[in-house]
Amino acid sequence: MNYTYKFRIYPNETQKQLIEKTFGCCRFVYNYFLDKRIKVYEETKETLNFYNCCKQLTSLKKELPWLKEVDSTSLQSSLKDLDTAYQNFWKLHNGYPKFKSKKNYKNSFKMKMGIKFINNKHIQLPKLKSIKCKISKEVEGKILSTTIHKFPSGKYYISILVEKPDFGKLESTGSVVGIDLGIKDFCITSDSLKIPNPHFLKTSEKKLIREQHRLSRKPRGSHNYEKQRIKLARIYEKINNQRTDFLQKLSTQFIKNYDIICLETLKVKNMVKNHNLAKSILDCSWSTFINMLQYKSDWYGRVISKINTFYPSSKTCSNCGYKLDNLTLDVREWICPNCGTSHDRDINAANNILKEGLKLLSL
Repeated sequence: MNYTYKFRIYPNETQKQLIEKTFGCCRFVYNYFLDKRIKVYEETKETLNFYNCCKQLTSLKKELPWLKEVDSTSLQSSLKDLDTAYQNFWKLHNGYPKFKSKKNYKNSFKMKMGIKFINNKHIQLPKLKSIKCKISKEVEGKILSTTIHKFPSGKYYISILVEKPDFGKLESTGSVVGIDLGIKDFCITSDSLKIPNPHFLKTSEKKLIREQHRLSRKPRGSHNYEKQRIKLARIYEKINNQRTDFLQKLSTQFIKNYDIICLETLKVKNMVKNHNLAKSILDCSWSTFINMLQYKSDWYGRVISKINTFYPSSKTCSNCGYKLDNLTLDVREWICPNCGTSHDRDINAANNILKEGLKLLSL
């Protein structure tokens, strides 16, 4: 299985210049061959593939010697990204590839060779030599590739993709659970457990508004504008880190405690069309949480069962199966007209999700 380690790196000024130069060269190669592929298709109705672009890249380096100053595998990876963008356009209809802008504050490039660790405090990379790195855990497995990221806050990170053997199956707990995702409570389980929603964005919203107002008053392109932009970016980065940490810990807790986890299939893209709830829904990051449960279940041998999007889990009585004709969002508790059972809306939904999920697995 593939696994990624992410560490923060602290390049010196010379290394920062070379990293920035690599960002620029990768962006140039990507835009150059995107433009070329567009022109070739317009003239001949043929498409340049990845291998043709790699051959032309060799001759392009002779014309532009400054492309040789950066790692060659990073330029090839840029061409691979372009080819992947075309494949996604033709097969998945993800939109036509776009030119990369210099104004993008988040940049990255990938390298595939010459990666070594030195004394657990430095990492050696092609052209960049030894970079100070905060290695928080031992890297195990065969290194496949390395990606250097620069975040809008100005911090540099390295992601190391490795190929590892199986993680090993966790011991069976004999427990199953249904999870109903919500806004007030992040998730409600069929065990009547309610996990409060931390609302990380809402907590920092006043601070964000204040710093955004200050940024709007700075002349764009000035030194003060850049200082304020970084200050604002660090707030966004902190919110993202808090949310990711919460989701990682919660998903790991579910994977350790349950053999089978039943979930509802959410269409978040359609849900955010309700502008009254869009910000709160996006702050929850339900899709990220479900993805974490999915790949961790693959690692440790757990089972994820997803029920149909349109299954009426909230309107169906988990005791007798009676279905209400209508149930608005403001109704949090209701009594079944058929059997008289009193229901908490969310716990009832979680119980129905569990029953339907187990039913789908048995089929």
